[in-house]
Amino acid sequence: MFDIEFKGANCVVISTKKSTLVTDPKLSVVGLKDQVIKDAVEIATEDRFVLASTSAKLSIDSPGEYEVGDFSIRGQAAVRHLDTKDDEKKSTIYRIEIGDVRIALLGNIAPHLSEDQLEFLGVIDMLIIPIGGSGYTLDATSATALVRQIDPKVVVPVHYADSALKYEVPQDTLETFTKELGVEVEETSKLKVKSQTSLPQTLTVVALTRS
Repeated sequence: MFDIEFKGANCVVISTKKSTLVTDPKLSVVGLKDQVIKDAVEIATEDRFVLASTSAKLSIDSPGEYEVGDFSIRGQAAVRHLDTKDDEKKSTIYRIEIGDVRIALLGNIAPHLSEDQLEFLGVIDMLIIPIGGSGYTLDATSATALVRQIDPKVVVPVHYADSALKYEVPQDTLETFTKELGVEVEETSKLKVKSQTSLPQTLTVVALTRS
């Protein structure tokens, strides 16, 4: 069993009874307070979101395989959204397993996954994906296409318009994405997952209120 909370931008906090994981914790890049959590596993999808706080249990910012606490984590290099396929791969996509639940974490990546990347991710139950667009990250259309490629049960959208955040470029709204995807939307402040069997049987967007 674990909980997921949304902190803004690409940052979510995933908590079990014994372990905590935080994604892209350096929120000062968008005008919020960095997520410094004692003994947490910090995962960064690219260098500028690395926090590497001294209180972290482990800081991960590159491809590899990691087993820490209740989390089994694998990362693979990916092209950033603004780069070309010939550029160095400066982003990392992750597959995170917590018990029998498999989570895909995508950062600001190019709007297409290769067959190799899809094979790396494998069967995915939950997808955490940025949707803000404006040439900075995936927009509603490209994010929807990736959702269809990956075929998760639950989508947790991140990195969208929020008046409290200072993005480099304006971001699309959450509503833009949910209309494009056209599936059921559940709104909550915290997503509680008991097991894989407790997840919806049809594709569902879980819109988390920033906490």
